[in-house]
Amino acid sequence: MRLYSLSVLYKGDPKVHLLKAAYDVSTFNFFQRSSVQEFMTFTSQLIAERSALGSRASVKEQEYLCHVYVRNDGLAGVVIADNEYPQRICFTLLDKVLDEFARQVSKTDWPSGSPATISYSALDGYLSKYQVQTPRT
Repeated sequence: MRLYSLSVLYKGDPKVHLLKAAYDVSTFNFFQRSSVQEFMTFTSQLIAERSALGSRASVKEQEYLCHVYVRNDGLAGVVIADNEYPQRICFTLLDKVLDEFARQVSKTDWPSGSPATISYSALDGYLSKYQVQTPRT
């Protein structure tokens, strides 16, 4: 059971953009890591773009399961995990992360934000916390 990526995005007009993300590509070959991370960023944006406001979905992409939750306010979260990782826990994690992100980052920063301008550092912690042992909610 493994989590590879946890992303927070904003689904605005006309397209989706990444606000913050955390990756665990340690299980990949050193020379593959940057391309795997690019794939995960692109896939997260694409899935969020194709999901309706207020929806949750799980999408199989190659050997990964991508879980997306798009809130009605346009804030979206995507978790990329292996096929064995429990879906329910992924959505619990997304709920927790998006609620916390919305409390800590002003809504006015979402439309113009980017990973460089948004200060929210909890994603790496969540990714490792839910990685290490069988996750608890």
